[in-house]
Amino acid sequence: MRTTFNPLAAAALVGATALVVAGCASSDEPEDDVTTDSTATAEETDDAMEGGEGLPEELILGLVPSDEVDQLVTDGDVLAELLAAELGVEVTTFIPDSYAAVVVAMQTDQADIGFLGPIAMVQAVDEAGAVPVLQSVRYGSSSYVTQWMTNDPDTFCMDEVTTEADDEGVNYSYCNGATGYDGPQGEDALALIDPSSQIAFVDESSASGYYYPATQLESILGIDPLVDLTGSFFAGGHPQAVQAVYDGDAVVGTSFNDARSELAAEFPDVGEQVVVFAYSTNIPNDGVVLSSDLSAEAQQQITEALMAIAETEEGLAALDAVYNIEGLEPADTAALDEARQVAANFGEG
Repeated sequence: MRTTFNPLAAAALVGATALVVAGCASSDEPEDDVTTDSTATAEETDDAMEGGEGLPEELILGLVPSDEVDQLVTDGDVLAELLAAELGVEVTTFIPDSYAAVVVAMQTDQADIGFLGPIAMVQAVDEAGAVPVLQSVRYGSSSYVTQWMTNDPDTFCMDEVTTEADDEGVNYSYCNGATGYDGPQGEDALALIDPSSQIAFVDESSASGYYYPATQLESILGIDPLVDLTGSFFAGGHPQAVQAVYDGDAVVGTSFNDARSELAAEFPDVGEQVVVFAYSTNIPNDGVVLSSDLSAEAQQQITEALMAIAETEEGLAALDAVYNIEGLEPADTAALDEARQVAANFGEG
C-alpha cells in the first residue's frame, strides 16, 4: 500500500517520541485498531511462573512487522514461547505498526524488550533510556547496506548489467559494482536521479529504507530530502518498495539488501527486472534493546537467554522466521553512534 510522502512528518521523526505521543493523543481510533497483542507462556507450572531472580512476572516483547502482520504474530508467538521457557516468566508480544511506537512503549513502561532497526535503537537509547544489548547477524555480518534499485538500467547503470544466480537458481541483476553487500558503491549514479521522479522509500523510521539513502542524496545532490524530493513516497515496507519498482510505480527504490528475494517466489523475474545500481555506506544491523527499568541482573538474564536461543536449531528457526536473523552478537555501540550521527544530521543543509 502506498503512503504519501510527508516531509513534515519525516522531519518530526528525529524527535520520534514526541511524534508518536502526539499521534496517539490525537487519534480517533482505539489503540486496539493499530496494535496486535498475543501472549505466549512457558509451561503452566508453578516453577515456570516464578522466573529467574530479579525478573518481573511478565515481560513484553516489542516486534515491528517487516511484511505480513498476521505471520509476525504467529512467528512472534514461537519466539516468545522459547524466551518464556528459557526465563520461566510470561512473555507477551506487542506488535504495533512502527518502530517509533515500540520506542514510546519502552519509554512508557509498555515494553521491556525491543527488536528494532538501528535508528530506532538509537532513539530508544536516547528517548527511552533503553540499553542496547545485541545485534543481529545475517550473511555472517552484523552490518548491511541500503540497496538502490531501478527498472531503468539504461539511465542508472554506468557499466554493463551483470546477473548472478543464487543457490535456488533465481537470477539477480546488478551494475556499478553494487555486489557483495559492502558499501558504498555506485554513488556516482545517484547524481542521475531527478528529485521530482518517483522514488519508493520504505518508512519514515527505516535506516536503510530512508535515513541513509536520503542522507546520500543530500550529500551528493546537495538537496534537502525533506522538501526537494517532490515525487517520493513511502511504500510501507521493504518488499513493498521492491514491488513499487517492479510494478513501475517508481523508477527508483530503496530497501535493505537483498529485499528482492522476498518477492522471488511470487515474481520469479523480480531479480532481473529490478536492477540494483548503488549501495549506501555500511549500516549496523537491527538488534535488541532492553528497558532500563529492568535490573542489571534481569538484563543479563534476558540477553543470555536470547543468545542461548540463537544457539539452538529451534531458536534459530524462530529468529529466522521473525526477522531472517542468522545469529546474535553483542551490540556494536560504535556503529550505533555512527547511526546516531546520521539521525542527528538528517535534513540539515
